[in-house]
Amino acid sequence: MTTPSPIPVIFVGEGGLDGGHLTARQRGWAEANGFSGQRGKLLALPGEADGLAGYLFGVGAAEGRPAFVAGLAATALPAAEYRLEGDLGDPTLAAIAFRLGAYRFDRYREVKAVPTLVLPEGADAAEVDRHVAAATLARDLVNTPSSDLGPDNLHKEVERFASERGMTFKAIVGDALLAENFPMIHAVGRASAQPPRLLDLSWGDENHPKVTLVGKGVTFDTGGLDIKTAAGMLMMKKDMGGAANILGLAHAIVSAKLPVRLRVLLPVVENAISGNAFRPGDVLHSRRGLTVEIGNTDAEGRLILADALALADEESPELIVDMATLTGAARVALGPELPPLYSTDDALAAEITAAGLSVEDPFWHMPLWSPYDGQLSSKIADMNNTGAGGYAGSVIAALFLRRFVSKAKAWVHLDILAWAPEARPGRPVGATDQGIRALFSVIRKRFDA
Repeated sequence: MTTPSPIPVIFVGEGGLDGGHLTARQRGWAEANGFSGQRGKLLALPGEADGLAGYLFGVGAAEGRPAFVAGLAATALPAAEYRLEGDLGDPTLAAIAFRLGAYRFDRYREVKAVPTLVLPEGADAAEVDRHVAAATLARDLVNTPSSDLGPDNLHKEVERFASERGMTFKAIVGDALLAENFPMIHAVGRASAQPPRLLDLSWGDENHPKVTLVGKGVTFDTGGLDIKTAAGMLMMKKDMGGAANILGLAHAIVSAKLPVRLRVLLPVVENAISGNAFRPGDVLHSRRGLTVEIGNTDAEGRLILADALALADEESPELIVDMATLTGAARVALGPELPPLYSTDDALAAEITAAGLSVEDPFWHMPLWSPYDGQLSSKIADMNNTGAGGYAGSVIAALFLRRFVSKAKAWVHLDILAWAPEARPGRPVGATDQGIRALFSVIRKRFDA
């Protein structure tokens, strides 16, 4: 039986019908059907005997064209095997976008077959596989509901992740967190039937530069005693999106064998409600030694991150990166597509921002505005976990975390959403990756020169 050849999809820029990619017959067909390379427009090309010769796919004008426009093709095309031709731009990025545009979450129901891809000429196969696997890992974890991915099951997933990649793995669980001085992780997670924990993974040569990744792993967030509304709780399975995307980034780093000593710290809890839940007005001790008055139990992510960041900082690494689905204020300010980025190193922030724009993984550099630091003051403790005025919530959260980092050469905090409420190129509705490609690009450039 003859295997069908991949179906060609010819990418055409706006007004690019005369660009040399098309035959005279194809150009005539495109013109007759009003196709001029409009972004996202798909046009079937007739073949012999009413067969299909392939498709034209419009990528739009060069100015303002999304780097991930190929993802739109994967969304529009029927299931078959394809090859990409024509005005691809970066063939590696086009292949990543196409494959991520075809992502579907199929754990709980059968999904329709999706388009597959033969890599275009010039694409880096290892890079494509690396980033598709990283993003798919993050998306699958975030899409999984808390009934199947509470602290216990996330622990198992992370331990398997470490084993498959030859990483060392350590877990500190339940009351052992108190014995090893992680009191805020313990306090936030102690009300759940599944105990809180800190998962600690490491990989690489001890003599290489230290890069430590920290991810918020709240597997479900009720808000605690400051309980969320029903609507506010509906998507809280995604509150471990920081941990999921950190694992995706760790996969990319290990897959590429970058010359770093990598450490991954994931504080994993469920912010539940029971008789021993932490309360508004409580004062918690932290690993750093600072005391924290609780202004709101729904500002729990920064508490568990603070203990993990303090541990990360003790090694004085070259770089600490944390990712967290931390504040609604970030989404009010910048929407779902453009997470804020905070850093103690402005040059590094500029690098990440530039890299993000080039690989369709954008961020907006926000200030660690020190005059707002006083809003974290408390009359009875070293600090409060929420701002006093209700303004600049994402900035206040970043300033809170900054108090737990002092020895690292550079620190980056990403306040991500990890969710696509509307489909866009390469990102179907639902869980999505954020930060992996941008950060990997910069880490590789800095440490693999």
